[in-house]
Amino acid sequence: MFSAYSPRAANAYQRINVETSMHTIDQHQLVALLYEGVLSSIATARGALARGDVLGKVTNISKAIRILEEGLNTALDRVDGGEIAQNLGALYDYCIHRLILANARNDDALMQEVMRLIEPVATGWNEIKKSGVSAAETPTSGQPVLVEA
Repeated sequence: MFSAYSPRAANAYQRINVETSMHTIDQHQLVALLYEGVLSSIATARGALARGDVLGKVTNISKAIRILEEGLNTALDRVDGGEIAQNLGALYDYCIHRLILANARNDDALMQEVMRLIEPVATGWNEIKKSGVSAAETPTSGQPVLVEA
């Protein structure tokens, strides 16, 4: 009547769930999830480093770098974003370099530094929604631009 549990089938359902949710969340939520992913990956990498789990450390630092590079940095609207976009781009680049160095040196202090730099930005981003400022998309870039609500 029922087939046995299949990890492949479970993964397929999980992918569909992620893809469906990506279409239903707004840009503000997506950026918040990216920040959460960076911080979570670094925290997991720190734990792996403490346990001596080299593969776990490398995997999670790589994940954090990819989120910074492919998710947050490439999403910046460098034309209309002005000084804020330029500063965020410089911050993301700096964090990427520090994470690469942390990975090569097995340096927990460098991972902590990146977390201390990203946490206030993530907190500030989350506060935007709470304080009545909303994110609206620009038609060409799909990037959030702050607009008073």
